[in-house]
Amino acid sequence: MMNALFSVTYWFWFGFAALLIIFEVMLGTSFFLLWLGIVATVVGITAWLIPALLWQYQVLVFAFGSIVSVMMWHHYLKVHPAKTQTSTLNRRAEQYIGRVFTLSEPIIDGRGKIRVDDSMWQVEGPSLPISAKVEVIGVDGVILKVKAK
Repeated sequence: MMNALFSVTYWFWFGFAALLIIFEVMLGTSFFLLWLGIVATVVGITAWLIPALLWQYQVLVFAFGSIVSVMMWHHYLKVHPAKTQTSTLNRRAEQYIGRVFTLSEPIIDGRGKIRVDDSMWQVEGPSLPISAKVEVIGVDGVILKVKAK
């Protein structure tokens, strides 16, 4: 009974690798489980090539390989960080930078208003008459900075 418990074969490692990779796909753990699955596959191949390899050494190879693969992946991510665009999803005013609008109220003493879709926005910029075209060049809180277009 105890011999069967401690006789880890290559099929165990292949099954364990498949399970880790399936969990990676399901959970999306940023490739952490993928690398462990690859190491388990390597241990399975090693156990297949060397059938007399004791289970303790197989576990040791898996542990060492796991540490090395995770450290290498961590180093790779530090050297090659993910490139992302600055999201304006929750910063609605910043989505309007570069767009041109028509003044709904004239800019007097540096303040006026524009209509953007179904809402009015306060703007800051040079004095301009009503219906003048302005381009949004920046944002200060909820106030849009504009220039004449």
